[in-house]
Amino acid sequence: MKKLKIGWAGLGNMGTPMAFNILNSGYELTVFNRSKDKEQELIAAGARSAKTLQDLASHCDVVFTMLSDDVAVKSVYNETDGLLSGGSEPGKLFIDMSTVAPETSRYLSALCRTKQVSFLDAPVSGSVQPAREGKLIILVGGEAQDFEKAKPILDVLGKLALYLGSEGAGSSAKLAINYLLGINIQALAETVLFAEQNGISKENMLTIINEGACGNGIIKLKIPSVLADSFPSAFALKYIVKDLKLAKEAGLNSPLSAPLLNTFEAAAADGLGEEDLMAVIKYLRRS
Repeated sequence: MKKLKIGWAGLGNMGTPMAFNILNSGYELTVFNRSKDKEQELIAAGARSAKTLQDLASHCDVVFTMLSDDVAVKSVYNETDGLLSGGSEPGKLFIDMSTVAPETSRYLSALCRTKQVSFLDAPVSGSVQPAREGKLIILVGGEAQDFEKAKPILDVLGKLALYLGSEGAGSSAKLAINYLLGINIQALAETVLFAEQNGISKENMLTIINEGACGNGIIKLKIPSVLADSFPSAFALKYIVKDLKLAKEAGLNSPLSAPLLNTFEAAAADGLGEEDLMAVIKYLRRS
């Protein structure tokens, strides 16, 4: 068993396989989730369940958080029985892997400093399968010495943990890469639909894309769902809407950003928010 005790708050499609990777690497793991049923697989595999967030923080040396949005993240740090509600224990490290505004990461970092504990923002680039395989790209902001402390654990979770600068840098990089993700997905959808309108099957068009210079990793991942016209959620469409809004609030004002956000917002309003973001092709087909 490795020396550091690790905590994890926030289990779901991404968080659960990432927590399993930590547990399977020999770390002592304690988990907390408000829906306790989501803890059961990890407990059966040897994890401990924390009764409260304060319990989680007091028991662990390093605590990861991975939640749905800024409000949820602030809540677990701030609330009466939250992660920072106990006495200060210098040396603890909190790592938030949620996709939030850079300003939220800076706020949490400052809050942690008042408690004499350390903080890193470390959102990930990748979806469920890379999370299972430990092949995520981890984008880190904060103090360099805290990154070095965390790196052996981050290396369990990803194929690359990249230190990008002071607090908020990881969150800024995540919004930037998710902007490119949105562009890629909408461009793929529009290309396939345009080809079909002109008599080219989606099978042939996807082959042309995949075998040529325009093919890339995300397109290759989405080809099976486009061919099957089935979009189980690896990254829910509602989350790209959230991330594009956060990018806009952080200053994104490029020519493609407004129509991109408009399209995904409309697709979510059309009932596609819980499906994978590639389901935007369904909205574009019928709009």
